[in-house]
Amino acid sequence: MHGRDLRYFTAVAEELHFTRAAERLFVSQPALSKQIRMLERRLGAPLFVRDGRSVRLTPVGAALLPHAQQVLAAWDAAWEAVEKAKAGQRATLVVGMSTSPGRGGLLPGIRSRFTDTHPDARMKLRQVSWEDPTAGLADGSSDLAFVWLPMPDPDRYTWVVVAREPRLVALPEGHLLAARDVVDFADLLDEPFLALPPSAGALRDHWLATDARGGRPPVVGAEIASTEETYEALVDGRGVCLLASGNAPLITLGGVVTRPVRGISPSRYALARRADDHRPLVLDYVRACGEATGQSPAGA
Repeated sequence: MHGRDLRYFTAVAEELHFTRAAERLFVSQPALSKQIRMLERRLGAPLFVRDGRSVRLTPVGAALLPHAQQVLAAWDAAWEAVEKAKAGQRATLVVGMSTSPGRGGLLPGIRSRFTDTHPDARMKLRQVSWEDPTAGLADGSSDLAFVWLPMPDPDRYTWVVVAREPRLVALPEGHLLAARDVVDFADLLDEPFLALPPSAGALRDHWLATDARGGRPPVVGAEIASTEETYEALVDGRGVCLLASGNAPLITLGGVVTRPVRGISPSRYALARRADDHRPLVLDYVRACGEATGQSPAGA
């Protein structure tokens, strides 16, 4: 028995009229009557009583009807789920970032694993201002994001750490401390620092290393919201700044040097998602990231 047979039978049983059922199914009435007769022969019992102008279900037809309706409802639900899954595989995944996640071929490593399971999915990378430390996760403009930890409202997110890097200090090349091979953070306490915008919250404090200042407030020489602004402020002598070692090539373009710093913890770069976002496309991208880096997802 085919699903079409059940659909034809159900239409006649619900309409109790062959012509109306045929119109509902977009088939001819003779073709519908032929299919019903074939189904009755297959079952070995009549399904309808036809007496002139009226159509009634036989006891066999009445017994079949609720089961036929359940089968068709289950099939329709299965078809909808399949179409939804197919649409998900074809979807575009928006990945936000505050700085480039280049770091040893990370993106190609994730992409090759992700496209093995989602060959039709498209990935769109978008650069987000440092004013948003979630790189688009908070307002929903990004599905996933490469971000620096800590994140604001950490309970809202889960992440995979993709890099742990020492924090360096970037200085104008004529700065007195630039002559040292390593700089003690204690020697930077009175220096003006370049700071992220206040909207960066805990991440602003991280790059100012407030936890290593012993309660002394930082001196903010200027606020920065991009790599370009950082470089210009450094060259202009408006302050020094901490940055991850992997980002040093973005800043040391001439007139700026970086030095290791003693007395502060390393930085952590992560791929994050919203904790309540369980879409297969998102989870599979996180899984591909974990496989590429050998890391497991972590929460707050």
